[in-house]
Amino acid sequence: MTTTTTTTTTTTRRDFLHASTLLSFGATVPGFLGRSALAAQPSDKPGGRDTVLVVVQLTGGNDGLNTVIPRRDPLYLKHRPKIGIKPADALKLTDEFGLHPAMTGLAGLYADGKVAVVHGVGYPNPDQSHFRSMDIWHAASTAATLTDGWLGRGLKQKPLGSFHLSDGKEPSPLALAGATHRVPSIASLADYQLKVSATNAAERAAQKAVISGGANPTPSPPGDLLDFVRRTATTTYAGSDRLQALAKGNESKVPYPATGLATRLKLAAQLIDAGVGARVLYVSHENYDTHAGQGSATGAHANLLGDLSAAVTAFTRDVAARGHGDRVCLMTFSEFGRRAKENGSGGTDHGSGAPMLVVGGKVKAGLHGTHPSLETLDDGNLVHTTDFRHVYAALLDTWLGLDANAVLGPGFQPLAVV
Repeated sequence: MTTTTTTTTTTTRRDFLHASTLLSFGATVPGFLGRSALAAQPSDKPGGRDTVLVVVQLTGGNDGLNTVIPRRDPLYLKHRPKIGIKPADALKLTDEFGLHPAMTGLAGLYADGKVAVVHGVGYPNPDQSHFRSMDIWHAASTAATLTDGWLGRGLKQKPLGSFHLSDGKEPSPLALAGATHRVPSIASLADYQLKVSATNAAERAAQKAVISGGANPTPSPPGDLLDFVRRTATTTYAGSDRLQALAKGNESKVPYPATGLATRLKLAAQLIDAGVGARVLYVSHENYDTHAGQGSATGAHANLLGDLSAAVTAFTRDVAARGHGDRVCLMTFSEFGRRAKENGSGGTDHGSGAPMLVVGGKVKAGLHGTHPSLETLDDGNLVHTTDFRHVYAALLDTWLGLDANAVLGPGFQPLAVV
């Protein structure tokens, strides 16, 4: 016959697992609700750091030359007689540079002092394979074997509340791999809810008591499995209730476009406003591989940039209206740029040296770095002028308060964008 303690512990574990299931328990419990993230201070608690980083991945290789246009360089239209943007059509940033005409929202944010443009970002000996280059950006390393990401290594230092906001299909990115807790991938706030097998209110209350620990007052030694399950489940129950309430009552302060990217950024704004300690959020925007039929002021690429601009603008204005404008910084990147010259299919082939955008109320707005030369090309590619890890260093060190050297290695001084 087993001892009373063993019987109680075994029964409670069995009852807990039988009575309820947390949606994908263990794999999708938010980092700020999991055991490894209990040390992370939510932003509404004393001592909690307020800054939030939102990463927007432009998947496929965004054409940087038609995103930030060198308005006064005659080689630009010489290289792109069909798809180039006429200088008068570009949305003026300075006399020398302008944004694609579809990016009216971001041009307005730039005028408001909320956008930093970093010219010619890349890395030495660029790889033009989508998969390899994306892995390099995700890992912030050109090592042959890549197993963890730049954000994941940062989250090892401090388990900040983090989310991958997905379309429900894409896997969690390598950039988030390596954290002490598994970063959840969610498509909506409804993804987080406590599911119990109760058929009436009394059963639900009883099962809730088991989950919260009230049904078994027998203490467990700190650190053992049952103690972990109790504390994590209790915290998750409270958190899931909070998120469900948020889903019902948290209205956006500005209208969002009816696009996938805008929907995910709207969710990001809701999570930031929830006060649950969300500090790192990761979003993707697809289909930037414009080999053919790219278009110019209108067309496929214009549609992508218009979607990006409208979604980021709505998000930026939303978080500002909620009172978080100075807390939030959004960064865009793509695995590579496109070649300087258009191809015979009215598109552009894989290249390098593309711009990054950093958006937020506290960014050091304006143009940063040196635009790549359109005369001195490397096998048709723009030569990068800023290593992307200098931008990462700023976001890790200056913005999130993490040790950038420990994540990136020495030699990458933070670029002054935040």
